Amino acid sequence: MALSGRVALVTGASQGIGRACALKLAAGGVTVALAARSQEKLAELAQQIGSSGGKAVAFPMDVADEEQIKATIKAVISQLGKIDILVNNAGITRDQLVMRMKRADWDAVLNTNLTSAYLCIQQVIGSMLKQRWGRIINITSIFGQMGQAGQANYAASKAGLIGLTMAIAREVGSRSITCNAIAPGFIETAMTSGLGDDLKQNAVKLIPLGRVGAPEDVANAVAFLASDEAAYITGHVLNVNGGMLMG
Repeated sequence: MALSGRVALVTGASQGIGRACALKLAAGGVTVALAARSQEKLAELAQQIGSSGGKAVAFPMDVADEEQIKATIKAVISQLGKIDILVNNAGITRDQLVMRMKRADWDAVLNTNLTSAYLCIQQVIGSMLKQRWGRIINITSIFGQMGQAGQANYAASKAGLIGLTMAIAREVGSRSITCNAIAPGFIETAMTSGLGDDLKQNAVKLIPLGRVGAPEDVANAVAFLASDEAAYITGHVLNVNGGMLMG
């Protein structure tokens, strides 16, 4: 897949899916702007990519802060010249049954998972429109498609990303800009590492492929949607869930 010469911004790049996406894109010749809150983890990842012959620059950023998003994206474009690919991956959970869920936990999840994607898209879209090329990829979730008890905030934010994806795809498609979403299923990340073995084993029973996914499974899908080979795919939700949800 031809990705060489492109510039990508990946949010939530310090670990898990975001980290895997950054590594995959960099291996394909993409210059990657790494964005997350942990400056130390970003620096380590940038060094790893550089040692492998790739190019990455760390940009510490909290996606819950609108001014940080605006300043960081301005800095990325100033330093790297453009942003061709945006991967909205940053996300958090604040799980609780809805009857006990605090408003602050609802707001935190919606702001981080959904509002940040809107803000990042808003800041990069002008550059993409001028060059008449762009790839926007939103990382949603299987739970944005089927819901999950105790995760009303998370499921709502991820479902919102799907609607946002389709709206943006319609707005900018005429300028050769695609906007797609990837809906991971059960992926082995820091977010799932704290779950008990019994819960994990029960989850695997629901997956036809018989295994939990890896961050690299999602990163491979991101690299495809970012490529020229996916130029005629937009407004699509690509399931990466081992068959856990079909249809």
